[in-house]
Amino acid sequence: MTTNNKPNRLAQEKSPYLLQHAYNPVDWYPWGEEAFEKARTEDKLIFLSIGYSTCHWCHVMERESFEDEEVAEILNKEYVAIKVDREERPDIDHIYMTVCQAMTGHGGWPLTVLMTPEKKPFFAGTYFPKKAGRGMPGLVDILTRVAESWEQQRDRVIKAGEEVVGAIQPRFDAVPEGEVGADVLDRAFKILRGIFDRQYGGFGRAPKFPTPHTLTFLLRYWKRSGEKQALSMVEKTLESMYRGGIYDHIGYGFSRYATDEKWLVPHFEKMLYDNALLAIAYTETYQVTGKELYAGLAKQIFTYVLRDMTSPEGGFYSAEDADSEGEEGKFYVWNPEEITAVLGDQDGKAFCRLYNITLGGNFEGRSIPNLILETPEKFAVELKMEKGEFTSYVENLRSKLFEARERRVHPYKDDKILTSWNGLMIAALARGGAALGEPLYTRAAVRAVDFIYRELRRSDGRLLARYRDGEPAFPAYLDDYAFLIWGLMELYETTFEAGYLRKGVELTRDTLKLFWDGESGGFFFYGEDAEQLIARSKELYDGAIPSGNSVMLLNLLRLARLTGDEELAEIAGKQISTFAGEVEKHPPGYTSFLQGVDFYLGPTREVVIAGRQDSADTKAMLSAVHTQYNPRTVIVFHPEDGAGKEIEELAPFVREQRLADDRATAYVCQNYACQSPVNDVEAFVEILKG
Repeated sequence: MTTNNKPNRLAQEKSPYLLQHAYNPVDWYPWGEEAFEKARTEDKLIFLSIGYSTCHWCHVMERESFEDEEVAEILNKEYVAIKVDREERPDIDHIYMTVCQAMTGHGGWPLTVLMTPEKKPFFAGTYFPKKAGRGMPGLVDILTRVAESWEQQRDRVIKAGEEVVGAIQPRFDAVPEGEVGADVLDRAFKILRGIFDRQYGGFGRAPKFPTPHTLTFLLRYWKRSGEKQALSMVEKTLESMYRGGIYDHIGYGFSRYATDEKWLVPHFEKMLYDNALLAIAYTETYQVTGKELYAGLAKQIFTYVLRDMTSPEGGFYSAEDADSEGEEGKFYVWNPEEITAVLGDQDGKAFCRLYNITLGGNFEGRSIPNLILETPEKFAVELKMEKGEFTSYVENLRSKLFEARERRVHPYKDDKILTSWNGLMIAALARGGAALGEPLYTRAAVRAVDFIYRELRRSDGRLLARYRDGEPAFPAYLDDYAFLIWGLMELYETTFEAGYLRKGVELTRDTLKLFWDGESGGFFFYGEDAEQLIARSKELYDGAIPSGNSVMLLNLLRLARLTGDEELAEIAGKQISTFAGEVEKHPPGYTSFLQGVDFYLGPTREVVIAGRQDSADTKAMLSAVHTQYNPRTVIVFHPEDGAGKEIEELAPFVREQRLADDRATAYVCQNYACQSPVNDVEAFVEILKG
């Protein structure tokens, strides 16, 4: 294996993933017309490789094949090789991942696709070793055989590509099949209950992914039905994940998934989106239960993000790698000697016992800190410490180990800033700022919004998807718009500054213009003004992150209630009927979408609080709203001064809702019927609880 001293074309790119391949001997091209023109002119097949910077098996395939002269020689002679960062171009990734899943029954990254010069795929897979082995064909053999087929049986290759393209678009076309009702929520719960791991939490077998939107769906189902088991499933999963090694007990934050059923051994990369969505799940569960464990974990996630994943300008970075110094997890694992070297013998032994750090280890001879075998409460009793004293004791030890770990070689950080994932973190921080009473989180959300509006919008207002090293790029996708709108609505209901609601309304109009399918309903993934690919997908499945369609459904419904714009509710109804048939087939695959269905079915409440912005009674009412868990309630604040004009323009129905008896007053309406105004905080809280 070797690498070039001379860079290839990827050296001119901003993507961290593409830059990782800039010195491969492979003559890589970025996705673009230059590559496709070369393929057409020289009559060559296209080798498309899609991955992302913190992908472990992407690194392996690079070391084995893309740094290898033999592989490079074949690719450079017989193919036009194109590299794509899936996080920059999810539109490309969605389409060709669908191709891979259709052709092979599975998918993942690195994604490997062979195409004709006209971009028509005829072969797809994921990771391939250089030489055949482990039950997998070798990349060299594949490339050689396919090149021979292109030379000798071209018509068959072209026909195969045309057949794939012809078959792929129908997979993205949803056919309206009626409506969904409360029964689909019941079915989703029952199926989830059937696959729930009662011992370790989570759903299904290893590997286990957090999928926080499944947990937040279950919270809503509990709220609707009173089904206690739904709540217990959430709590069991959140506590088990925290106790396992998927949680970074030294530096905070969650890894992407666990390779085992106990949540012990993670795939060590940390993603911004996981931590945003998990922070929301922990915050909401705190609102439901009042348990400080969940509040504390949400705060620790935010500590990690604000410390390690925030740019000086206020945006949030994308991810941290699993590998450091060429080894997966090396940054995160310990042996007892390393612990005692930092903490001393007595404290070191105590920490090792609490966090299951042993001589034999639990991961390749070393240990991932976890709480699976020990409970802090039990250990505190043994040490004869009160809860507060024990917490301070352990925190002091953790802090020392964190400082020691900081001196290690850190995993690579993908420092590109994605509008979509920033939208999720804005939503999380805004929600956390309100529910946890931490203005620091709210300010961080505000800074991130300011950053996006300053750096990730064109002069015509069009959102862009990615920012890195001073360069914004790529017309934003549905997820970018949907997730940012979500964040803006959360920020409005935290700060009650009408400007954030206005931004959300404006972006919603843009989303309908750019992405809405006026014929069949639903939102396309990329805009009508973007590069048109071999198919135009509509994503609905709620995988590692919710789909843009799912988030937009709830956005439309919330905005309809916040502004009184019933046209938005009608569009949401059309969206539900569009995807009803797909959701009915397997409801647990669409748990974020089902949260929109839950809101749609109601009952919903609109609460308008009229009051003076800085008065104590107004603050008390707004605080009461923030501490309650009311997922089908929207809150509008109507200031009793000049600042009220903007909210009156956005939500004309609030104009007549003003102070009563010169005190802050709450107006509560449910299912289009309004109760008597109330200006007693305790009475208002009782209404919210009801």
